[in-house]
Amino acid sequence: MKRSSIILIHILYWFYIINQLLFPVYVGYPGDSGMVGGDYLKDFVISLFLNVLSFYAVYFAFPHISGKKNIFLIAGIAVSMVIVIMAVRLPINWCFWKLIGNLPPDELKFEWLWVWNELRLVVVTGIYAILIRFMINMFEAQKLRDELINQRQAGELALLKSQVNPHFLFNTLNNIYSLVYNKSDEAAEAVIKFSSIMRYVLYEAPDEKVLLDKEIEYLKNYIELQKLRYRQPGIVKFEIKGVTEGISIAPMILIPFIENAFKHGSKDKKPAVLINLATEEKTIIFNVINYTGKNQKQAVNHISGIELSNIKRRLELIYPGKHVLDLREEDGRYKVNLLIKL
Repeated sequence: MKRSSIILIHILYWFYIINQLLFPVYVGYPGDSGMVGGDYLKDFVISLFLNVLSFYAVYFAFPHISGKKNIFLIAGIAVSMVIVIMAVRLPINWCFWKLIGNLPPDELKFEWLWVWNELRLVVVTGIYAILIRFMINMFEAQKLRDELINQRQAGELALLKSQVNPHFLFNTLNNIYSLVYNKSDEAAEAVIKFSSIMRYVLYEAPDEKVLLDKEIEYLKNYIELQKLRYRQPGIVKFEIKGVTEGISIAPMILIPFIENAFKHGSKDKKPAVLINLATEEKTIIFNVINYTGKNQKQAVNHISGIELSNIKRRLELIYPGKHVLDLREEDGRYKVNLLIKL
């Protein structure tokens, strides 16, 4: 909890206590103006002093209270507070008697009733101190837990990204190697696209969120490299619908589904891979369909392995309760439907 919030809690508490102590003055009691000016003022000073002393004694001692020492420490604080106030009460009474001169004679003598009244005040004030301290500790503990969770999630996300990037780079380098090996004139274009992809992976992907337009450009570059590799016109169809400007998304959250579609999809159908990305009302809808042919079971088993676990975990960490991922195989086609609420 912020220091300013803690100070505000203390100010509000003492505002409440002082108002409670001054309540008889507000309602015009006692009626004797002398009592209000003398005896009541003396009681107000003593009560406020005892409140402050007992409150902060318990407030600062509470974090050190543990186990069986609780009862003894609290009892020790209460007894100590009573002894202290009894030691100063008579001098305070004497000072008021000298200044005002209208205190009852009994106020200058010791009374056991004082002990009971002041012990009761110490206990009540101590309970308030414990409740306030407990509330502050609870908020601070929750804040610490949230920070630890965020740090753990950040580390986990970094690990998941590090597991995704090498796999993607390995596939891309294989594509370029194939073009160079076949002495293709398109190798230079592939290197340029690969350079753009590397720039994105190194400088954009480490960010928590990226613009959707940049993510789309990254996907298009990857798709173009795949098209150069397979050299089959119409092998992939990529459609974009809706407004993409100004929308942010977690980087590299979509590429694993496209990688899987190219890796396990059958090239006998045209297009072998269908990709649709749409935006509507702060929602991203992403669909990938690839024909699996005879090896459809293999495709399903592959994406249900480590890659899928990583993807699902990233979605849970970044979009908790704000995403729906549906994977299914039917009629020789493998379908990915991902909905992300922004």
